Formats: sequence, C-alpha cells, structure tokens
Amino acid sequence: MCELYFRNEGLRWKAREGQTLLEAAVEAGISPDAPCGGKGSCGKCRVRVNGELVLACQTKAADGMEIDTLWEREQDTQILTEGHTEDRKKTIVNPGTLPGDVKDPLLAAADVGSTSVVVYLMDARTGRELAVRSMLNPQRQYGADVVERGNYVLKHGPEQLYRCIRRAVSDLLAQAAEAAGRTAEDIVRVALVGNSCIHHLFLGLPIDTLVKAPYNPVVKGALKLPAAKFDVRIHPQGEILWLPNIGGFVGADTVGGILASRIYEKEKPTLLVDIGTNGEIVLGDRQGLMACSTAAGPAFEGAKITCGMRGTEGAIDKVWLENGKLSWHVIGEGEPKGICGSGLLDATACLLRLGKLDETGRMEEQTVSFTEQVYLNQRDIRELQLAKAAICAGIRLLCSHRGIKVDEIDTLLIAGAFGNYMNPASACAIGLLPPELENRILSIGNAAGEGAKMAVLNQEEFKRSSRLSEETRFVELALERNFQDVYVEELLFPEEEE
Repeated sequence: MCELYFRNEGLRWKAREGQTLLEAAVEAGISPDAPCGGKGSCGKCRVRVNGELVLACQTKAADGMEIDTLWEREQDTQILTEGHTEDRKKTIVNPGTLPGDVKDPLLAAADVGSTSVVVYLMDARTGRELAVRSMLNPQRQYGADVVERGNYVLKHGPEQLYRCIRRAVSDLLAQAAEAAGRTAEDIVRVALVGNSCIHHLFLGLPIDTLVKAPYNPVVKGALKLPAAKFDVRIHPQGEILWLPNIGGFVGADTVGGILASRIYEKEKPTLLVDIGTNGEIVLGDRQGLMACSTAAGPAFEGAKITCGMRGTEGAIDKVWLENGKLSWHVIGEGEPKGICGSGLLDATACLLRLGKLDETGRMEEQTVSFTEQVYLNQRDIRELQLAKAAICAGIRLLCSHRGIKVDEIDTLLIAGAFGNYMNPASACAIGLLPPELENRILSIGNAAGEGAKMAVLNQEEFKRSSRLSEETRFVELALERNFQDVYVEELLFPEEEE
C-alpha cells in the first residue's frame, strides 16, 4: 500500500501497489473525469503530482505523492432540469394503487442521462413538484459515452457502474425528500428514463448485444420492479418504473421525450432530436413514428476537444464576430479555462463566415487562439465534423425512410441540455442541423424528465409509453446500405450563400 494526498479534496488515501492515480481517485470517491475510459487519449484527467503535470490514468501511485486535481468542479456545472413542454402540467394525477401505507405519499421521477442525473419529487395526491436535485453521472469516470462504458464493462465487469448509478439516484432522492421536509421512505414509486445502455447498467443486465452486433437491448418492455432489489432506498415496499426501450441505443429517455412532446398527435411531420454523446432522433406525426440513434461521440460535451470542457464556470459558451474578429462570453465572466459545446459550434460557424475554414474542414491556420491557454486546432474541427455528420445523416435518412423531403418537416424539436444552450443559427451554419429548418427549431429542454414525471403521475401515460415503444419503427443506421455515403457527404460544411 502507498499513501496519497489529494490536496484539493483534503483527502489522504491508501492506494494499492500498481494502481494508477485515476483508479485510486475512483476508489477514493472523488469521481474524476475520464472521457476516454482511462486510455490516455483524451488528456482530461490531468493532475499535478509534486508540481509535475501528468495524466492520472497513465501514472502509477507511489508513496508520498501529493496530488492537485485539475478536474472541473461539479457544483459549477450547468445541469438542465427544466422542460419547456406544456402538456406535462396538464397531466391528470392518476397514479393508480400505490404500494406501502404512507399517509401523504410521494412520487419521484429520475432522468438518468449519460452526463447528468436529475431527480424530481412530487406530491402523489396533487402532482405538485416539491423539489428537484441533480448531479453529474458518476459513471463518467469510466468513460464519457456509453460505448466507452460498455467496453469498460466487457473488460472489468458491470458491478462498479451499476453500484455507482444506483447510489447516485438514491442519494438524490434522499436530498430531494430532505429539501421538502420529508424522508426518502415517504417515496413509494419512482419512474426512471435513460438510454438503453444506462437502463441495462442500472438493472445489472448484460450489455454484450448493445455494444456488439446486432445492437439490441436484452429487455425492451416497460418494467415495474421492487425498488429494494436494486438498492434504491425509498419506502421498503416502494416500486421503480422503467419506461420501455425502443431499440439499439434509443431508450426510455426517448420514449419520455415522445410522451412529453406529443409528436404522435401532430398533424404534420415533426422531428424530435436529443443531441448528446449519443444522438436520438424521432420523426413522425399521428400517422406513425420512426426513430434512430447516431453515435455522435462526446465532442458536444467538450470531450476529445483539446481545450474542451463542460458548460461550467470558465467555459467559453458563446462566440460571435465583432468588426471581423472573434468575441466571446465566458460562463462566470472570468478568464477562459476552455470551450464548451455551444461555444465550439459558434466558433466554427464564425470561422466559416470569415473564410478561415473551408467546406472540407481544413483550417487556414494550425490553431485559432482565444487566449494562450484556450484555442481550437485542426483535430478539434475534425472531431466536430464526425459528430455533426452523424446527427445530420440520421435526420436525412429518417426523412428518406418516411418518403419526405427535409423541408417538409413542420417543426424541429430540440431536447436535452446541449440543444437548450446552443445557437440554432450556428448549428445550421455548420450542418449539424439541416439549414432549411433553421426557422422551425424549438428547444423543449429536458423532455425525457418531463415524460418520466407524466408516467409516474398517471398510470395511463405509463401504459401509453409501452404502446409508443411498440409502435415506433426503429431504423438501425449501421445496417443501412447508403448510411456511409450520406455520412461522408455530411462531413462537409455547408457553403456560405452569396
């Protein structure tokens, strides 16, 4: 054993011989960032050891090390909790027969995202929202996206990932109950949503078929299960509801978004897009729904971008042109520490407008600097191209399957945190979203969380989630013959109109 001292946390920890500093930090409960899953390729787990800058995942623990962690502080991170759909507020409170014998029972909903976890606490009788609590998903220390986490599970087993996410949900439920002047044992039912991989990891299901062909979930249907079986610390007889998956990486969070947005009732073709490390896309109206998933990767979360970071204090989140030069805004108004996804989109759109970036993605100069420490380089632009091409190719292929042109879409609904903060004009300027839809884009916030609330408040909505899952046609893009051609075409940036 060797003793480490994590200075910022004021924590002394005995690490095992042969452990990396990243592994030791995880065991110590520090929850470091490791977007690449500890492969040494992302550079986000940098720490100072006795004054020397090193990667925690590549550095072996040694006795007497003093470590300064340089990771983003969780309390500074912007986590989206609100949805902008009106339908949830109109939900009739009808949860059905509730378990337990609680005089004034509580209900809860949890949106378990790849990046963050949000819990909502509600009165079971009135539906009134009593408290909201959120945190970053602790699974991020095993990889930024579900592919990295899946690979970690195949190599090391699932126990660490399912234990930490169950604990996170339980902790947030307890915090929400305390904020409402109640206890977690007053909560009798919790509805959860998350993508298929998160769903499987929470439930302890094998994920082999998700990370390898044919990319199918082991369980698709809606579930009602005893909370105690999964270490969710609520009423001893409490239940958890998991909304159903659709297929592949289109999971219960997408079903929640469908519920909240009501796109299945729309008269005209409507598009629902949740842009994150995994992009989920649904196209439909009252005549039917189809969905697909695109592996956008973590670029929009700041991972794999040289100076990338989440939307936390110190991140450049907006960029614009002023007298032909780049100007920017920093979250917290201080000195820039990095650039987050929305800033990356804006900056790229500005470079295209200035002619410093051509349609192939080639930069005029090797780097574009905001400060000496914060800049974009050619590799960053390539990462963005891979991510934006995946999303736009998915949209165009769904339209092709539906037999409509993109400009026939009536409304493009953007769900999720990234979509909430991005500039739609920049998204269209770089080809992340089809430029012909720029004036039809509407941000609806955390639609997945809104759908989970609807399902726990009204048993008919929970039943409807099953029907929607079964009726939604899943399109597996990996098996599409022309996906590669469309994807390669979308790697290009749109040409500036004269």
